[in-house]
Amino acid sequence: MTFAIDRARFDDAPRFAAWIATAVKHADLWSGLYRTASVPAEAIEAARQDGAGFRLLALSEDWCGDAVSTLPVVARLAEGAGLDLRVLNRDANPDIMDAHLTSGTRSIPVVMILDAGGRERGWWGPRPAPLQRWMRDEALLLPKEERTRRKRAWYARDRGRTTVAEILDALRRARRRERRLAPSG
Repeated sequence: MTFAIDRARFDDAPRFAAWIATAVKHADLWSGLYRTASVPAEAIEAARQDGAGFRLLALSEDWCGDAVSTLPVVARLAEGAGLDLRVLNRDANPDIMDAHLTSGTRSIPVVMILDAGGRERGWWGPRPAPLQRWMRDEALLLPKEERTRRKRAWYARDRGRTTVAEILDALRRARRRERRLAPSG
């Protein structure tokens, strides 16, 4: 299925910094992680090349621990590469969320890669693949407090590296998909 986002809806969505300025839950954590997030220059250059002409749209909520652990580094990658990143609240956009379910759940964040016409060319989420596998295979057997503690420790050790690598991979796949779909002349 090809999902498309109307240009006005994208343009009306706030940029990342404006979106986190409205955060109530975890407000200090959002701003602190955004302030300290960094992305290697080679990753920014790769995003600049593979992401040229694309826009990014994230679904999130300020209460989401996975979003606060990943979106600040995605924002820094987008800023460095000159990609327009906007954020919509998940709960206010059920049509978009329902097109991006993870195992039937409304898990966030979701980062969509859109072409100039608003057509989705790829998406990432709701968390880095190794952590998602752990959540699916082991974490649910743990008490919530222990699960949360281990998940936060994973994010702290990883420092956004896996998220950046997976977003770059999604951009490469989106670029290949766009080339395959381009009319030949």
